[in-house]
Amino acid sequence: MMQKELTPLDGLILLRPRIFTDDRGHFFESFNSRAFKELSGITADFVQDNESMSIKDVLRGLHFQEEPFAQGKLVRVVQGAVVDVCVDIRPSSPTYGQHFKVRLDATEKAMLWIPPGFAHGFVALEEGSAFAYKCTAYYHPAAERTLLWNDADLGIDWGIADPIISAKDKEGMAFKALRTQAQR
Repeated sequence: MMQKELTPLDGLILLRPRIFTDDRGHFFESFNSRAFKELSGITADFVQDNESMSIKDVLRGLHFQEEPFAQGKLVRVVQGAVVDVCVDIRPSSPTYGQHFKVRLDATEKAMLWIPPGFAHGFVALEEGSAFAYKCTAYYHPAAERTLLWNDADLGIDWGIADPIISAKDKEGMAFKALRTQAQR
């Protein structure tokens, strides 16, 4: 039992599960293939589950894999909280280059469906934020790419002044470079 919320970017869907709580704790269904298909209209074949743990202020992203290895992702926070950001990098999309951001946390347990064709990243808002995601394609190192997290052309306000960023993510490509590649 989930509630679907559409976002301004086509195909990007926020899912809010029904959480059953009592004095013992809580229970919720974190994934149900049939319910996911009914709500989203998408038949996804998830082939890999990933989880990361981040200290407060860690920013990961903006990551994607080039075709034919692009991944759809169903993401959620298991512990803590993050600001999750998705950038539409589908050249034929009317929202190409636009981004969507949302707070995801372990309390509300909302999930975000990110279809193939989006760059994705997040910043941890709390110590020990655990982020889990199901992927529709296997990780393919040669197809992995990173957009520069603070590219002025994207104009993303991450809500943090001094994030902790990996060397790889600091070297991400400019959005203009991606746009140039897409025009070829």
